[in-house]
Amino acid sequence: MSQNSVFDLRGVHHVALVCSDMARTVAFYRDLLGMPLTKTIDLPGGGQHFFFDIGNGDHLAFFWFPDAPAGVEGVTRAAALPGRGDIVTAHGSLNHLSFNVPLESFEAYRKKLKDLGVEVSPIMDHDDSPTTVAREFHPGVYVRSFYFRDPDGALLEFAAWTRVMGAADDVGVDPVDATGTKVPGVL
Repeated sequence: MSQNSVFDLRGVHHVALVCSDMARTVAFYRDLLGMPLTKTIDLPGGGQHFFFDIGNGDHLAFFWFPDAPAGVEGVTRAAALPGRGDIVTAHGSLNHLSFNVPLESFEAYRKKLKDLGVEVSPIMDHDDSPTTVAREFHPGVYVRSFYFRDPDGALLEFAAWTRVMGAADDVGVDPVDATGTKVPGVL
């Protein structure tokens, strides 16, 4: 497993999103997804900031601001679920938030969400093929995932690793610059 040689980072402290209705957000994340609510704050001057435990000491937080503008599909959030349409979002936006789930529970979790009335994407078995998604599960699949939305349209994912990542052949694609040109020698 790779170690950070610059900072002793210990995972995600929290990711903060903005919601339009904190009560509805609590009902979704705490009651439907089962994430314990660990801290609630009324902000000076209006607004709220709530924290949910997502496991391993990591948290998902939400702000509610009284005058926050509405999100915009294709700008602040993906317009479609992956596999069903365009998922491009603006620079600096949160495209999606992925939760790590156990591989042995992956399909049961998808069924449970569907049974609760949550629209979910098809299962996507990610591999190193040219399309990056396999037609069926096979030994080369490195992560299984499916996507769904929260009440404000934030794109969420349940993902399960199928093997340990970080082998030499897992990190071999040169990054592109702002023009889309590959920049060799960065890795």
